[in-house]
Amino acid sequence: MAGRLARCGPSLLQVVHFPVARLHVSRTAMRATQQDFENAMHQVKLLKKDPGNEVKLKLYALYKQATEGPCNMPKPGAFDFINKAKWDAWNALGNQPKETARQNYVDLVFSLSPSPESPSQVKPEAGKSLPGSENLVVTSKDGITTITFNRPTKKNAITTSMYREIIDALNAASKDSSVITVFTGSGDYYSSGNDLTNFTNIPPNGVEELAKNSAILLREFVDSFIDFPKPLIAVVNGPALGIVVTILGLFDIVYASDKATFHTPFSHLGQSPEGCSSYTFPKIMGPAKAAEMLIFGKKLTAGEACAQGLVTEVFPDGTFQKEVWTRLNAYAKLPPNSMRISKQLIRKSEKEKLHAVNVEECAVLQERWTSEECALAIMNFVSRKSKL
Repeated sequence: MAGRLARCGPSLLQVVHFPVARLHVSRTAMRATQQDFENAMHQVKLLKKDPGNEVKLKLYALYKQATEGPCNMPKPGAFDFINKAKWDAWNALGNQPKETARQNYVDLVFSLSPSPESPSQVKPEAGKSLPGSENLVVTSKDGITTITFNRPTKKNAITTSMYREIIDALNAASKDSSVITVFTGSGDYYSSGNDLTNFTNIPPNGVEELAKNSAILLREFVDSFIDFPKPLIAVVNGPALGIVVTILGLFDIVYASDKATFHTPFSHLGQSPEGCSSYTFPKIMGPAKAAEMLIFGKKLTAGEACAQGLVTEVFPDGTFQKEVWTRLNAYAKLPPNSMRISKQLIRKSEKEKLHAVNVEECAVLQERWTSEECALAIMNFVSRKSKL
């Protein structure tokens, strides 16, 4: 896979979200030998969890500095995101001596340990498990199909494969015996939106092919929400960014913890709105408030999102799960056909418009993804995240 860190552990093509655990201070007072260095390189391969992009970039830079000295390689091009980030990390070490880099590498490796599971992590409802994956848990119980973003250590960022899994899960839920369908997140985040590494695995035919394939997948993804026939409810347990925010306009109910936030930083990434938000957001909150979010990237608190109509109701985080699931269990006992018919009447006049907006948004995004402005914006974002 492109972008793999040489002898440093898992692929670099992951979102920057894993924290570094506490340092084992006793190592810092030692002078690392060559054997220590080799042991550390072996230890990296044994890590059970990906330590995150920032840490892997640092490992890569220290390894290169310890074995080759200061960076003297040509600077990669603007569109070569991964190698550019790696070059920046190595070059930032300047003239650090090899011995110092070796010691720092050893210290960093032995500071890593599996991060504990968040005590607030949402556990999927017990019940019948449906096709999904480790990253997307789908369960069905008591008339409720629950689709859970399950990458808590990655802030539930959505990978390309998860897009397809969500489409399949919605298709299955539309035909099963459940009454309502619920989206939520495990851990502290609802979802941080797109895993930016979705844009870094360039296919043989280049960026244009990646942009085309991504636009097709996005259009199918959003269409699956537009056409979903049953009540669709978002249980937003924490911060939400990007695509998971924009599609909220296609949900029937959005319940949020008071710790949730809503952010659509499209301009910061050289991109444009998706999920039909260019139509639904102005309709829900008015053109001026929608512009603040979609053009200028204003982050809303749960209370602000509720006041502007994007969120149905906000609950205290301490009682959020209990209060919301009590309501959902009650909703699941309502006559299912009546709810489907009511939703059809509410959305019927909108569906054609929503599909047209989705097509246009995806076409514009396909162009944005191949633009130099977008490439530079993403590169700058990755660079900021990888600063040591």
